[in-house]
Amino acid sequence: MKGTEEPNQTLRKMTKTASTIRFRAKVFRPAATAKAGSWTFLTLPKDASAKLPSRGMTTVEGTINGYPFRATLEPDGQRSHWLKVSRKLREAAGADAGDVVTLEIAPSGEEPEPRVPADLRKALAAVHPKARAVWSDITPVARRDWIQWIESAKREETRLKRIESACDMLAKGKRRPCCFDRSGMYAKSLSCPVADDTSSDTRR
Repeated sequence: MKGTEEPNQTLRKMTKTASTIRFRAKVFRPAATAKAGSWTFLTLPKDASAKLPSRGMTTVEGTINGYPFRATLEPDGQRSHWLKVSRKLREAAGADAGDVVTLEIAPSGEEPEPRVPADLRKALAAVHPKARAVWSDITPVARRDWIQWIESAKREETRLKRIESACDMLAKGKRRPCCFDRSGMYAKSLSCPVADDTSSDTRR
C-alpha cells in the first residue's frame, strides 16, 4: 500500500508546484475606508492573472509573505484580478498599506459556496419551484456569476430588475446570466477599489 501512495503524493506535489503562480504586489488602503485599521487590497500583475483559469472570480490558495491563506480573487475590469486583504491576514503576513508583499498562489481544488444576498434568497423562495431546482442544481461558480451580475448593478432599481430577471431566466432553465461579462472588461461593471493616496508610497 505504501508503495502506491508515495508516487501519488509526489505527483500531487509536482502538479501543485507546476501550477503555482509567484509574484510581488503592493498593498493599498481603499480610499472609501482610508482609516489605518481598515482592510487593504492588492492587484495582481497582468502576467500572473493571465495564468489563472478564469477572467472572472477565482478562488485560490497559497501564501502571502509565507503566511497561508485561501481567498476569492475579484476581476478588476482591466484583464486582471484584485485581492481583498483583511486586517487579520495583513497583520499575520507582517505587512501594512504601502508595503510590497510576496505571494505564491494556485487555483483552489474546489470552489466554496457563495453567500446568497438576502434579497435574492427571498426572491428565490417566492418563485416557481423550477427556478429553485435549477439554482440548486448549478455549480457554485454559476451561482456566483448570478450573484455577481446582480451585485454589479449600480442602482437599486437595476438590482431589483436583475433579481426579477434572474428568477425568470432560472425558471426557464437558464443556468448562467445572459451576456454577462465576468471580467468586467467590456461592460465595465466590475472594477478594483480606488487606492487611498496616502498608501501609495512603499514603506522602507
